[in-house]
Amino acid sequence: MKSEVVGWGAAGAAWARPDAQSVSRGIAMALYELGVRETFGVLGGGIAPFAAGLSNTPLKFFHFRHEAGAGFAALEASFESGRPGVVVVTTGPGLFNVLNAAMAARVDDAKFLVISGFTAPALAGRGAVQETTAATMPSELLRPGSIFHEVSIPETVEALGPALARLARGFSSPGGFVAHLGLPLSLQTQLLTAPLPVAAKWEVALPAPTAASLDQCLEALLDPAALLWLGHGARRAHAQVRRFVEAAGLPVACSPRAKGVFPESHPQFLGVSGAGGGTEVRTWFAEKKPKHALVIGTRLGEVTSFLAPGLCPSESFTHVDVDARAFGAAFPQARGHGVVADAATFLEALHTRAEQTHWFGRRARVTPPERGVELLHPREGAPIRPQVAMQVLQELVVKRSDALLVSEAGTSFTWCNAHLRFDAPGRYRTAAAWGSMGHFTTGCVGAALAGTRKVVAVVGDGAMLMNNELNTAAQYGADVLWLVLNDAQLGLNEHGMTALGMKPVETQMPRTDFVAFARSQQADGATVNSEAELHGALSAALARKGPFVLDLNIDRTVPSPVVAERVKSLQRQGQVAR
Repeated sequence: MKSEVVGWGAAGAAWARPDAQSVSRGIAMALYELGVRETFGVLGGGIAPFAAGLSNTPLKFFHFRHEAGAGFAALEASFESGRPGVVVVTTGPGLFNVLNAAMAARVDDAKFLVISGFTAPALAGRGAVQETTAATMPSELLRPGSIFHEVSIPETVEALGPALARLARGFSSPGGFVAHLGLPLSLQTQLLTAPLPVAAKWEVALPAPTAASLDQCLEALLDPAALLWLGHGARRAHAQVRRFVEAAGLPVACSPRAKGVFPESHPQFLGVSGAGGGTEVRTWFAEKKPKHALVIGTRLGEVTSFLAPGLCPSESFTHVDVDARAFGAAFPQARGHGVVADAATFLEALHTRAEQTHWFGRRARVTPPERGVELLHPREGAPIRPQVAMQVLQELVVKRSDALLVSEAGTSFTWCNAHLRFDAPGRYRTAAAWGSMGHFTTGCVGAALAGTRKVVAVVGDGAMLMNNELNTAAQYGADVLWLVLNDAQLGLNEHGMTALGMKPVETQMPRTDFVAFARSQQADGATVNSEAELHGALSAALARKGPFVLDLNIDRTVPSPVVAERVKSLQRQGQVAR
C-alpha cells in the first residue's frame, strides 16, 4: 500500500515522500537558517513540488485566497516579526498578482522574497500553460530593476548555492531588499545527492559618520527654528532620538509612517506632516522660517510633505539615510548635506560629539506650541462621524491595549494619521507611500499570524470589497479586528473630485452588510449604527478572539482631512506636467 503525504496524495514521486531530500526541501531549510519562520501564498501546478518540500520542514505555510493578499500578508508579517517575508506563488498570473505587494515592499524598504514557479527554458515559446519565460514575461521579472533588487532563476543545483548566498547578503544588508527566486519544475523535483551549501549570514556595516559631518550638522542646528524631521527609516532609533532631542530642546516632526518613533504627547513634539497631518508643521515653516532641518529616514515624498515648496528650510537640509538616492529627491532645488548612515548610529555619534564639544550648552532650547485636542460628544441616532470613531480608538486601542493598529489607504489612513497619537514605536503601520487599496485588509492577517498580539485594522468599505482575506483568517484563527468605515462610497474620490470642482464620477456603491459577509465565511461581526453604541461595541469586539468585523455606519458627508492639501498637490503636479 502506498504511503500518503498530507495534501499530496499517493507518494508515487520520489520528491513527494515525507523523508525526501529534495531540492525544494533544501531551499526551504536554507530559508529557515536565514531566519524565515512563516511563508504565505497561493499554490498551483507550477510551484506544487516546492510546496511539498516546504511542508516537510519547520516552516509554516499559510494558504491565502489571492496572491496579492498573500503578498501583503507576508510583508506585514515581516514588519511585525522582524523576519524576512516570503510569499510563494505559481507561474504566470500567480507571479503577476503578487507584483503589487512586491512594489509595496520595495517602497517600504522591507526584506521580502517572492518564490515563483518558472517554466523550463526548453518549453519557451511552445504554448505551455501559464508560460513564464523570457519570451512571455516583462524583463523586470527576470533581472534586478525597479521592482526587485535581486533576481535568480537557477536551472541547476549548482546554481542554487550562489543564489542562496545572494539572498543571505541581501537579508543582512542595511535598508530594504526585495528579491525574486524563480524555480523551474525540473529543478523543484530533483533529489539532492549532497546537502545544499549553507547560505551564511552576513553582517553589513554602514560607514560611521565623520567628525566633520557631525560638526556641520550641529552647527546648523544652532538655528533656534531648526527642527528634526523623522521618517519610517528612523523607527529603530527611537531611544537615540529621544535622548538627543531632550538634551537639545529640539522640535520634532514626523511622517505618517513614523508616528510613535518620538512620543506624540511629548512637549517637544511639533506634529505629523503630510497626509492627514495637522497644520503645525506647515505653520512652523511659515512663521518660524527655519534655516535648517535635520531629516532622518524619510525621502520627504508626497505623503510626507505634499512636495510643498514651503516645507524647505531657507538654507539647507542635513539628510541622513541608508540610501543616498533619498538626498534631494523630493526637493531637488534645495541645498543640503547628505550622510549615508544608520539612524541609531548617527544619533549616538551626534550626541557624543555634542557632549564632547559642549554643544548642548550653546543650543537655545525651543518648545513648540502645545497641540490641542478637540473632543466631540457622541450623538444619538445619527451616523458615526470619523472623528468620533478615532476618539474611541484612541481610548480603547491606543491607550488601553498593546494591539497593533494598521490603517488602509484612502480615507482610513488620513483619519488615523490626523487623530491617533502614539507614544511608542511599533504600534502603528500604514503604507501610504505605495498606497495600494487592499494592503491592510489582507496584510493584517499576516501580522496576526506572525505575531503574538491582536491586530486592529481600520479600513474602508471600498478597500474591503477590493481585497480581503476573511476566509483565510477564519481558517487559521487569526486574531484580527476589522473596523470598516462603511459610507457606501469611495470617500476620498468623492470629496476629492468635489474639491477639484468636478462632479464626482462613479464614486457611489450599494451598501454592503459586512457582518453577513463575515458570518458567511465562519468569522463574526457586529454592526454599529450610532456614536452612542460605539464604545461598548468596540470594547466587546476587542475582548473577542479570532477574526471579527465591526461594520460602522459612517457619516458620508464628512470629508477626509487630507482633501484640501492633496488637491493643492495635484494642482502643483498638473502645472509641472504642463
